[in-house]
Amino acid sequence: MASFDYIIVGAGTAGCVLADRLSADGTRRVLVLEAGGSDDSFWIKTPIGYGRTFADPAVNWKYQAAASPGLGGRTMYWPRGRVVGGSSSINALVYCRGMPADFDDWRDMGNPGWGWDDVRPYFEKSERRVDPSGQAHTAGPFDVKNVEPFLHPLRRHWFAAAAELGLPVSEDFNGEHPEGVGCYQVSIRRGRRWSAADAFLRPALRRNNLELITQAWTSRIRTDGRRACGVEYVRAGETHYAEAAREVIVCGGSVNSPQLLQLSGIGPGDRLRDLGVPVVLDNAAVGGNLQDHLAVSYSYKATEPTLNDVLHSPLGKLVAGLRYLLMRSGPLSLSVNQFGGFLRGDPAGRRADLQLYFNPITYGAGDANRKNINVDPFSGFIICFQPTRPTSRGRIDIASPDFRQAPLIAPNYLSTEKDERDAVNGGLLIQRIVRTKAMQSLIRSSIPPDPGTLDEAGLLADFRARAATVYHPVSTCRMGPRIADSVVDPNLRVHGMDRLRVVDASVFPTVTSANTNAPTMMVAQKAADLILADGK
Repeated sequence: MASFDYIIVGAGTAGCVLADRLSADGTRRVLVLEAGGSDDSFWIKTPIGYGRTFADPAVNWKYQAAASPGLGGRTMYWPRGRVVGGSSSINALVYCRGMPADFDDWRDMGNPGWGWDDVRPYFEKSERRVDPSGQAHTAGPFDVKNVEPFLHPLRRHWFAAAAELGLPVSEDFNGEHPEGVGCYQVSIRRGRRWSAADAFLRPALRRNNLELITQAWTSRIRTDGRRACGVEYVRAGETHYAEAAREVIVCGGSVNSPQLLQLSGIGPGDRLRDLGVPVVLDNAAVGGNLQDHLAVSYSYKATEPTLNDVLHSPLGKLVAGLRYLLMRSGPLSLSVNQFGGFLRGDPAGRRADLQLYFNPITYGAGDANRKNINVDPFSGFIICFQPTRPTSRGRIDIASPDFRQAPLIAPNYLSTEKDERDAVNGGLLIQRIVRTKAMQSLIRSSIPPDPGTLDEAGLLADFRARAATVYHPVSTCRMGPRIADSVVDPNLRVHGMDRLRVVDASVFPTVTSANTNAPTMMVAQKAADLILADGK
């Protein structure tokens, strides 16, 4: 048996941040357990390589969500990172904090200390804001790079369409005025993906008081009454036990964190008893309140060359590959998520309620539930939207007491009238955009379905038939003041348990209005202060 002060389960975004912060003074013994393996991979480090890791079982859990009645009974593929760095090692690299009002919502739900003014310093603590020349303007370890000058020339059509419609423009989605159309900032350093592992974990591993064990699958948290004592994990077929003198911190993400709590007897009592899991703490909220962003993409053949022309043909791939290997530049050094915006689909809305993407590429056109990304053999582009604050709620529960069996993921997508209305509003906004002169000059033809031919009922039916996850599951260990409807308190301590916390996107009270990696990093930075303060 090995003993540590803190045991962190999961080397994803949150786990990497905590590993750095909790080991920083050199005295606290910190163990990080990661079920996946090393992130030392060309396709992980290459920014556009997530097209390869999207379905790679070596680095991806490759979950399958259950059928949602609101989507006509469709199931959904859920990629999640199973590798050092977690999903920050396989995501599309977009860095967005979300809207400031998102966090005021968190505070107003009974979570003091989580309003925008409270959390903004924790975003800033991580960020190294980098301009196109490579000059850093802030001192954090995580690169947030403005690559606007290197983005595809199709951007002129996007901004011209916005100007025709009188839409606002945002100079910085992570700045004072994030609402509007603009260019996405990405987590890239010197042409390579800059993950949470690169920014936080790898430098921290130089310390003698921090240990990382990969290929270590945590099977349960061992408890004494309602106190967490340590964890059992399996590596190379052998079961090991590590003791936590201070705390066990679960950082498995929105799928694996509730799964581990339930396997350890913390969750809905009736279900655990039915599966033969001894109940330590009966809390039906564990695994509940699941939220996720759904998006639909509309694909078009273009009158101008796009990334398809570079990345589809063997010669184009060769040229792009050589350019990347020799100079760390070109399309392989960027994300395909280049332009977009945060806009109001509801004309009477008080804040932006849609996130948009305008990407100079198409792949798997017409395949709503793709598990592989293959670039199409024609010049093309995508316009995509996602409603940002869905009200549909689902669950994640263990299917078996066997930790090796994937949990049951029931998203219950598009199950409220509000979410249906948001889907229609998004479709109507896309119609307005593609009908502008700027976009009409770019469109050679629409790849069915053409949103311009659909009425409101048709837009909703199309969304129901083709919308897919944007890989932003949250809230399955939701933060809140009451055990009746939450899992952790505002200090991220598991209700009813001692020496046990959850720190990752599963604690979000609600999904933020954008990509979730940046706010996960913020949560971990704030959690580190809370943990260190309690440990004094």
